[in-house]
Amino acid sequence: MDILEITKMKPAKRKTTSLSGSKAVLEAFLAEGVETIFGYPGGAIMPIYDALYDYHDKLKHILVRHEQGAIHAAQGFARASGRTGVVFATSGPGATNLVTGLADAMIDSTPVVCITGQVYAHLLGTDAFQETDVINITTPVTKWNYQVTDATEIPAVLAKAFYIAGSGRPGPVLIDITKNAQLQKFNYEGYVKCAHIRSYRPKPIVRKEYVEAAAKLINDAEKPFVIFGQGVILGKAEKEFKQFIEKAGIPAAWTIMGMSAIPTNHPLAMGMLGMHGNYGPNVLTNECDVLIAVGMRFDDRVTGRLDKYAKQAKVVHLDIDPSEIDKNVKATVGVWGDCKETLPMLTELLEKKVYPQWLKKFSDYKKEEEETCIVPEMNPTTDALSMAEVIDALNELTKGDAVVVTDVGQHQMVTCRYAKYNQSKSNITSGGLGTMGFALPAAIGAKSGAPDKTVVAIIGDGGIQMTIQELGTIMQAEVEVKIIILNNQFLGMVRQWQQLFHERRYSFVDIASPDYVQVAKGYGIAGKMVNKREELKQSLKKMLEHNGAYLLEVMVGKEDNVFPMVPQGCSVSEVRLK
Repeated sequence: MDILEITKMKPAKRKTTSLSGSKAVLEAFLAEGVETIFGYPGGAIMPIYDALYDYHDKLKHILVRHEQGAIHAAQGFARASGRTGVVFATSGPGATNLVTGLADAMIDSTPVVCITGQVYAHLLGTDAFQETDVINITTPVTKWNYQVTDATEIPAVLAKAFYIAGSGRPGPVLIDITKNAQLQKFNYEGYVKCAHIRSYRPKPIVRKEYVEAAAKLINDAEKPFVIFGQGVILGKAEKEFKQFIEKAGIPAAWTIMGMSAIPTNHPLAMGMLGMHGNYGPNVLTNECDVLIAVGMRFDDRVTGRLDKYAKQAKVVHLDIDPSEIDKNVKATVGVWGDCKETLPMLTELLEKKVYPQWLKKFSDYKKEEEETCIVPEMNPTTDALSMAEVIDALNELTKGDAVVVTDVGQHQMVTCRYAKYNQSKSNITSGGLGTMGFALPAAIGAKSGAPDKTVVAIIGDGGIQMTIQELGTIMQAEVEVKIIILNNQFLGMVRQWQQLFHERRYSFVDIASPDYVQVAKGYGIAGKMVNKREELKQSLKKMLEHNGAYLLEVMVGKEDNVFPMVPQGCSVSEVRLK
């Protein structure tokens, strides 16, 4: 073949096939490795569900009882597996029912892709049946959203959606697809994963000079302290983080979202920060000379009063999101970048050190906390069970190997204070938004994302009633989750605040509950109620050994409070032990 013949050759055409927009969505899922979808059908998304009928052997769909349950389940899946969760919902109320979960996923940096059906394109803006402007409604609570009106856009848009949701600082993405685009057939040329978007830089360029400046501050420190958040887990940098603190010899404490990034029994693990965190980490934040923050955002529940927070310290802040650096706390040195990349660079420059006197201070505060808070909570003098002793008994049985999903309230704080973890991605909770009703559906997703692990949902008597209908999902999908309801017959956290700061004026916090064991029985789920100390451990053991889902209701002290506590408007060093 001569040169003239070669230049006349046309490039090979990609193989095309006629495909509907609905099937293009499902082909995208398969290409992205999706195995499980959480959803609820309806009129505007019916073509996608019709297509799903032909994919039932390739894609597992879990039918929830409410769209909020779908997105919380997808969050639990993402958090337990490290992969992107996927949701289907219809237009109008189906889409708007996702908003709370989207906001929760946004603030907790959880990768979720939501597909919502929408009315026909020619009906947009006409107030058609179940039409809602979901794009404008969800813009503040998504990392990216987009409305598809033409099926030819679907492969590229979904590739972009998965890339944005899972890259950089993860977050939720919503794609709204009109019904005509779902039905429309087009020449499908295959699916190409997205690896780059112009103007979107998920990982900032790491500046070596900032890493060097951070290393100098740390090497010169006499009382350094590391505080870390979920960024370590999201960056899959648990190993790198452990090497960093061990070489530097620096004590480390976690935010509620960072918990389980290192084992809770690690010798340099000092406990939890924040409003109900451990005594030493809170007080000594205001005594350290260098504060190293890794993958955390200085939330107000961690810092307390910002004008009294770590003013004596030089601050090193490592984060993948440049907008977080200097947002709440001014950094002496800000290190942009993925901590999986920046931590090894920093560790290499550090001197190997130990700080025996500094560590002793943490130990002394821990001893004081144990005497004042922990021992009394673990060994109550009343007949009523305490939440702390329930968690302690659970630790004894699970050996720290369970995935624990918590709702929001006193039980959440007690669990996060006392639960033991050996493995990363084991603590799943609603951190930034504080969404009651999160735990039950999130536990469904967590079990789907980590099927080989024991998943225990710990929920208050208030939170369980917000999404109790998801017991139906557990029944139908045969999800083997263990549910513990810590029932104090109050909206406990609100009651605690009303007791401490509103002169015990208990305003609408006394909440009645159904017979949870009978409710569970109605859904074919085994259960038991416990109110005696001598029955607790055996009942927990029975729950864990039961083949299938199980609900254990534990009656606990009505007016027990959670301490330590940093009162709102106070400095972290003003933490109260009682």
